[in-house]
Amino acid sequence: MEKIILNEHNKQEYPPMHTAEHLLNGEIARRYGCGRAFNAHIERKKSKLDYHMARAITPEDIKSLEDYVNAIVAEDVPVTEEFITQAEAIDRFDMSRLPEGASDTVRVVHIGDYDQCLCAGTHVSRTSEIGTFRITSTRFQDGVQRIVFKLG
Repeated sequence: MEKIILNEHNKQEYPPMHTAEHLLNGEIARRYGCGRAFNAHIERKKSKLDYHMARAITPEDIKSLEDYVNAIVAEDVPVTEEFITQAEAIDRFDMSRLPEGASDTVRVVHIGDYDQCLCAGTHVSRTSEIGTFRITSTRFQDGVQRIVFKLG
């Protein structure tokens, strides 16, 4: 089997938080049509994502997003990876965040049928390893929605 060579990743994320971020990010992009976060800060204790949005999310939206992520956590969905070329990825993914000089082979992280995205970070092997997901605060200012979340 040929050895796959990817670019070095510059940061070691906390796998449960990083995997939860994928679930939240994918659902927000689908639900609100705003694309994935343009800015992300993923840490062990708390994380935040920023989106360009037309309106602030409501308390009902927050509860629904928490319920969505926690349902997938409870479902114990497998987290898998796929290796493809950039040429294969271009029709499936936004390539704008791929670093300049990225390797021709890229990794796609799949969380069951719920999310797939290009990623070089670390993840859990099953969603049950994430724990309880909670949105702790939000802020909407000048068309930017910030969502802060943690795991418990």
